[in-house]
Amino acid sequence: MAHLQITLVLDSGARIGPGKAALLESIHATGSIAAAARAMGMDYKRAWLLIDSLNQTFITPTVERTLGGVRGGGAVLTPLGQDILGRYRRLETAMRDLAVSDLAGLEQRAKTGPIQKV
Repeated sequence: MAHLQITLVLDSGARIGPGKAALLESIHATGSIAAAARAMGMDYKRAWLLIDSLNQTFITPTVERTLGGVRGGGAVLTPLGQDILGRYRRLETAMRDLAVSDLAGLEQRAKTGPIQKV
């Protein structure tokens, strides 16, 4: 079935798409950038660069590292990080709901089976 993937492009040129949203969710679930990256099959450096780009995009950070504790620290979504993730997911749901009939119409007219991607 056809589907949409949205990428939000801010005036600054910064982008928030499915990958960054999934990374934020994984950090929220695991409490760690490293664990989130592992869970997604992503290199830690790549995960850190994505989080750093989000943190540089906004006035306040979206993810903060925590120090100490039994496990030696971790990471948490800030209230802004939670807000961004929530807004992204709501926009994603609204877009999907609006597009259902159009996507079905396109899918009905599409060839089946794999095609060459250009």
